[in-house]
Amino acid sequence: MNTPKTDWPSSLDDRELEELDQYLRAHVGDGDLLLDGVHGLLSALAVGPIQVLPEEWLPEVLHEPFADEAEGNRVLALLAKLNDSINAELDVDAYEPILGEVDTDAGPVLSAAGWCEGFSRGIDLRAGLWEKRLADDPQLMELLGPVMALAVDEGILNADAEFEKLSDDEYDECLAQVPTVLGAVNQYWSAHPATEAEIEAAVKTETVSDPQTPPPRQRSGHWVH
Repeated sequence: MNTPKTDWPSSLDDRELEELDQYLRAHVGDGDLLLDGVHGLLSALAVGPIQVLPEEWLPEVLHEPFADEAEGNRVLALLAKLNDSINAELDVDAYEPILGEVDTDAGPVLSAAGWCEGFSRGIDLRAGLWEKRLADDPQLMELLGPVMALAVDEGILNADAEFEKLSDDEYDECLAQVPTVLGAVNQYWSAHPATEAEIEAAVKTETVSDPQTPPPRQRSGHWVH
């Protein structure tokens, strides 16, 4: 089903995406998420085991006070619309990741690094539940395979075994599978929801994520949706 994104009240148009992108770039610090990373973060929360409220994820996105109330309200409204658009896209099988670009000798190329970094941080917000289920159910690990391959390739995740760098074709293939992966993971948690016992255990054992994060990658300032 192909539903035009302009028909979805919750979707950001190109002007709004650019506005949010420029705000985040103007207020980015070392290791902070840009638009692609914020989209990855919100995507992980959208398909995750249980709801994560804005007061939990906003500190991952906003790191300084707003200049004024009007600016704050505008940025928060754009973030809310971005968050809503992910669920709208998943509902009609039309999800697309927002990606950054990196400059290479051959010119700018799409990069999943920022999106994967955000996705990883989204998982970290419910780390206990994700880690237990990934350890107990190989099906979930298999579903996440393409995204994990991209994250390892970009240095976002460490591989347990020696990992051979993806070829350009393999990278593009994994990237093309991201929408399918998110749809499948979303369906997985709907069909196999976290139990009360899992939630209680996760709350008791929740630990702070490893503070060491990869250095921020140079991006050209473009976004693709």
